[in-house]
Amino acid sequence: MEQARRTRCRVATVTAALAAAGGLLLVTAAPASAEVKSTCGTYICVATAYQGRDYVQDVTVTTRDGLPGTLRAFVGDYRGSKANVSRWRFVVDREIRAYPRLAVCGGLDRGGRVVENHCVMIP
Repeated sequence: MEQARRTRCRVATVTAALAAAGGLLLVTAAPASAEVKSTCGTYICVATAYQGRDYVQDVTVTTRDGLPGTLRAFVGDYRGSKANVSRWRFVVDREIRAYPRLAVCGGLDRGGRVVENHCVMIP
């Protein structure tokens, strides 16, 4: 009888832990409707996750040569920069109205000079 009670308690504990882990995955997972579009320039690649035509989730800027620099992301009124990295994800999470298309851009600066700006166009 005591062993059956312990077994039920363990089963309940494992079930609760699995339910909590599953709930955490649902909260942190990207929405099913998110799309990703990317393109590369001469020195950087820019990728963006977006929903619909107006909502930008994030922008990832990566140097093609793997060397660090000041990476920037800009879209609408959002401006973000990060120094001395070769890859960075900028979390935008905002709706930005643009007609007819939205340009989501990334940039690379080295030595105080703009090396390249490159944009992804969202239809």
